Amino acid sequence: MARSKDTSPTAPVIVLGLGRFGLAVARSLVQLGHDVLAVDERAEIVQKYASDFTHVVAADTTDTEALRQIGAEQFEIAVVGIGTDIEASVLTVLGLLDLGVNEVWAKAISGKHAAILERVGATHVIRPESQMGKRVAHLVTGTMTDFIEFDDGFAIARTRAPECSERKTLTEANLRQRYGVTIVGVKTRGEDFTYARPETYVTPGDELIVSGQTPKVEAFCALT
Repeated sequence: MARSKDTSPTAPVIVLGLGRFGLAVARSLVQLGHDVLAVDERAEIVQKYASDFTHVVAADTTDTEALRQIGAEQFEIAVVGIGTDIEASVLTVLGLLDLGVNEVWAKAISGKHAAILERVGATHVIRPESQMGKRVAHLVTGTMTDFIEFDDGFAIARTRAPECSERKTLTEANLRQRYGVTIVGVKTRGEDFTYARPETYVTPGDELIVSGQTPKVEAFCALT
């Protein structure tokens, strides 16, 4: 009988590799209410963090049989935090996929590593250093107050409304046609964010939540 899929907001997650990235993800998942099985091949690391997570076990994650013994196939979501050992990272992802884990998130430390993980079937590939570096660069230049880019070339940014949008409704500003971006929300100082509507009026000093293809979002935010 096929096992039912746990699609609840707090579904259990298995995290493999307890380096800085894996630990940060596992701790955040616990804070969000998830049960976490944390796995690392180093016994001293497992002992150190034994009280931090729901379950912590020592196992060779590159061995599919070892993954089976710790019950990895019972999880719908897995996070592979192994970065520096590319072979171990890839073998761990393959093992999880062989066991039928539906959603495998994997850390990559380079473009080539990311390409290999995508080719073997990882559901999501994360390059935290690269992604954070780009985000910080945008914040440092002052054109945005927040920036998130997704792996399909799509981005969301928070930026001050440019002059071309001020003292107009979003329909009048026609930003989608002119710049190829979608305004998701508008923030007026002293007020809560509101979802953008065609009749939403933009006043000087407002902040906009902008979405669209990354180059178009970057170009729009550079107008400020």
